[in-house]
Amino acid sequence: MKTNWAAAFQIAAVYVGTVVGAGFATGKEIVEFFSRFGFIGLVGILMAGYILIFLGSKLMRIAAHIDAKSYQEFNEYLYGKFFGTFINILTLFMLLGVCAVMLSGAGAIFQEQLGLSKNFGVLLTIALSVVVMFVGIKGLFAVNTFVVPMMIAFSFMLMVISVQMPDFLGQVLFIPYVEDGWKSVIAPFSYTALNLGLAQAVLVPVASEIKDDQTVKWGGILGGIALTTILISSHVTLVMLPSVELYEIPMAVIMKNLASGLYWIFIFIIYGEVFTSVIGNVFGLERQIKNYISIPTMITVSFIFLITYIVSFIDYGTLLSYLYPVFGYVSMAFLILLWMKPIDLKSEFKK
Repeated sequence: MKTNWAAAFQIAAVYVGTVVGAGFATGKEIVEFFSRFGFIGLVGILMAGYILIFLGSKLMRIAAHIDAKSYQEFNEYLYGKFFGTFINILTLFMLLGVCAVMLSGAGAIFQEQLGLSKNFGVLLTIALSVVVMFVGIKGLFAVNTFVVPMMIAFSFMLMVISVQMPDFLGQVLFIPYVEDGWKSVIAPFSYTALNLGLAQAVLVPVASEIKDDQTVKWGGILGGIALTTILISSHVTLVMLPSVELYEIPMAVIMKNLASGLYWIFIFIIYGEVFTSVIGNVFGLERQIKNYISIPTMITVSFIFLITYIVSFIDYGTLLSYLYPVFGYVSMAFLILLWMKPIDLKSEFKK
């Protein structure tokens, strides 16, 4: 069967857009899992890249073969009916936690980069999210198709500037002392487990619509390669910033130092990523809650924003550095089962 390359590139774009969320855009997520470990972090990125290519592709191929319409169906196939239901409920709480991290990130942008109140940034984001949710989702997709390529372009531009800086190679090869250095060993696995575990909400239904193994396979491979390339370019830029762990939005600080003329555009792009991540998570949460309790959308959304607003009072950096690794460890079973599960290529796609 011939590969539909146009569809493969579309799948790759969806894969990249799903994983490149706000934590990725701000640089804080990359610092937490990789950059703070220096050269060991770069090795970790290469390992994570292999997993994103291999298991990201496998996830979508299995989803297409079993014709899973949602990640709930996929989890039940992977874990079995009983444990699958438990994992789906756990995923709901993880999505709530990620949504709170995104809101806190929005507040951090206003506080650290704009000199405004964090609370103002959080409330403004909630207000804009409610407007988009009840006016329409088409505009959100339009924002994403602009924001993601722009963020990738800025990431590569900063890498090119960083390569030309004094002692670039020395910084990239440097291995700093880190008290919890043992985490660098499991970081590639917890990072990919977190991202694939949450991204399946989008990747599973996309793959099941295509129903062409080669197209889905190459879409996953191309998306994984693109993500690995972006991770490497962001990492080699981040390691050039002294005391990178101290900043809530390290990529914005680097942009201000290296290309100040484009700083405000970059802030807008980062905020766009945060905003689209919040909307995507809330939509996913609202749909999942409706599977368990039949209540009006407005009440569900209000409940989600109330919970996440309260949690978002915790500092963005603290929230991300605690919740993301924990969610990664929780999702490790997903990674192992996905790796062990065979793809039944002899069977035809379910109709």
